[in-house]
Amino acid sequence: MNNFEFMAPTKLIFGKDTIKRVKDEIPKDKKILMTYGGGSIRKNGVYKQVMEALSEHNVVEFGGIEPNPKYETLMKAVEIVKNENIDFLLAVGGGSTLDGTKFIAAASKFEGDPWDILIKGAEIKDAIPLADIITLPATGSEMNCGAVISRLSTNEKFPFMSPLVYPKFSIIDPTTTYSLPEKQTVNGIVDTYVHTMEQYATCEVNTPLQDEWMLGLIKTLMVEGKKVLKNPNDYEARANVFWCATCGLNYWMSLGCVQDWSTHMIGHELTALYGIDHGESLAVVLPRVWKNRKCDKMRKLAKMAVEIFGANEFLPKNILADITIKKTKKFFESIGRRTKLADYGIDRADAAKKISERFRQRGTVLGEKCNIGPDEVYEILMHC
Repeated sequence: MNNFEFMAPTKLIFGKDTIKRVKDEIPKDKKILMTYGGGSIRKNGVYKQVMEALSEHNVVEFGGIEPNPKYETLMKAVEIVKNENIDFLLAVGGGSTLDGTKFIAAASKFEGDPWDILIKGAEIKDAIPLADIITLPATGSEMNCGAVISRLSTNEKFPFMSPLVYPKFSIIDPTTTYSLPEKQTVNGIVDTYVHTMEQYATCEVNTPLQDEWMLGLIKTLMVEGKKVLKNPNDYEARANVFWCATCGLNYWMSLGCVQDWSTHMIGHELTALYGIDHGESLAVVLPRVWKNRKCDKMRKLAKMAVEIFGANEFLPKNILADITIKKTKKFFESIGRRTKLADYGIDRADAAKKISERFRQRGTVLGEKCNIGPDEVYEILMHC
């Protein structure tokens, strides 16, 4: 097991009828910028609940944060923060709204060009406090300090992290997910699955407890996810899926482990260049990354075949690894997520050429062993 440090500063408020708690968590002397997306919070009643709870607070609104939040949009919010002397941010909606709000929090205090936070990894020295009412189980952004931001003008998508953008608190009411379109529910399940696998399916560094935690999450997600798709108003299933999503990327499962994240980095480029959903890109890329790096990941994939998919433990490890790859692909397809680039109208040769060249120009290498370079990315995408 590798050395690690762990901090979990976010207060989590989970369960039915918890949105009203927001009024007690934000001091009344704070001027709040409430951020949200395309308006779904008005349709599902969340907006009304939040505004009623904050009736005694000073609230300014900023709507229109996109899925895959755009730098250009977020910089408009930064201007409002500065002009209105905002001193607290409240994200209401899904992970994209929260990711965007984390960037607003950092960019509003940044000295220099905020794009440097993303393109150069510039140090964040200060940020406006933020919190969230999260309504979509997927990204785990409600309990971590990371975010992913896109730039429309350059068709690029980059992550950033800073302990200064941990939410002060996150409110999760699973009933807010009842009205989610099935596509978003499925994308969230895929995102959570792949988050967990980016931390689990790597080379072996003797982390048996963490491995069991992650396999337990996957077992739960697969069972409860199908329950949700069968009955969208099943509260217990919704709650379990949401908790899986939160735990899938709040860092505690991967303590002492090595991590991959190559599927996400390749997927980000597919989203930036071709506009497919994040969850769609992950379902396409993950099985092919595993196939390409099977030797590195064989022991973990073999263990998963036995414990998750019920394979015979006495089979050779390479065969067990192949079973996990095939069964994972089959699971994605069983919940309605297609797994080939052609399914989304994307030419694999075009994608392989463009994305591998982007990584070549940036000098990017991926994977837990830093052995996935532009040539490997090309090969992976040619098999998608």
